[in-house]
Amino acid sequence: MITLLSVGSENKNYDLECDYGGNKEMNQYVTGAVIRKLREKNNITQLQLAERLRVSDKTISKWETGDTVPNTETLKLLSREFDVSINTLLGEPRKLICQCCGMPIDDSILGRDKDGALNEDYCKWCYADGTYTYNDMDELIDLCAKNMVNEHFTEEQARSYMKQMLPQLDYWKRYDEMSDHGQFEAFKEQLIKEINDLQIDGLPKVDKLYALAGETVNLEYTLPNGQHVKFLDDQKTYLGNQLEPEFGGDRCFGVLADMDFIMVCTYEKDGENPELMIYKKR
Repeated sequence: MITLLSVGSENKNYDLECDYGGNKEMNQYVTGAVIRKLREKNNITQLQLAERLRVSDKTISKWETGDTVPNTETLKLLSREFDVSINTLLGEPRKLICQCCGMPIDDSILGRDKDGALNEDYCKWCYADGTYTYNDMDELIDLCAKNMVNEHFTEEQARSYMKQMLPQLDYWKRYDEMSDHGQFEAFKEQLIKEINDLQIDGLPKVDKLYALAGETVNLEYTLPNGQHVKFLDDQKTYLGNQLEPEFGGDRCFGVLADMDFIMVCTYEKDGENPELMIYKKR
């Protein structure tokens, strides 16, 4: 059995003898096939990968043929090398669920620890750079319920579902142990104050900031010289909000911030024609 440690969560156990119906050899074969596929996708030879992991090229070959499987520490190194979860390396024996919001998750939306390692327990909206972004269950329900509404699921039904489901998740079960006791909320309040202190004409008072994935808010701006630039990192998570302007019109305000900066922009529907108003270092 391989025991994996995940920051902020209980130990995760992957049992090579039962994940594939008791067929340990099948599990090793699947893991080997995944490693080979990732290695070839990244144009890395067995020898090059061996040098990076400080093992022999024969060891890499044995993994890929299913003769052996990497140990826990080596799986962590492989996870970093290929930027995939250990769950993926093992052939996805577990169906991952965010232990804060309950959303099904895969490698593309996993949260990250402070050292950049992928965390299999949380999505990047609930856990970013080693920090839990929600300390208020009601606030999370408010945000999620609105996005769950469709022709078969009303907002009231979504709220009822979330209220029943969230308390069963690991983060909320162990909230007193795992939360930062309001430190992150205090940081958000400080950011909100700094944004409102800018007194930008037409920008309504900001009262909430939400976790937003960089790839969804990294708009491309056109500089006066015609150059096109992006200011954000697609892989990071920022705090932000979208607000309707006080003076009306077809443009929205976008507010983004983190430890290092505050950014305010305007844009049309779906982020079209963005214009940067303020980029202020903190």
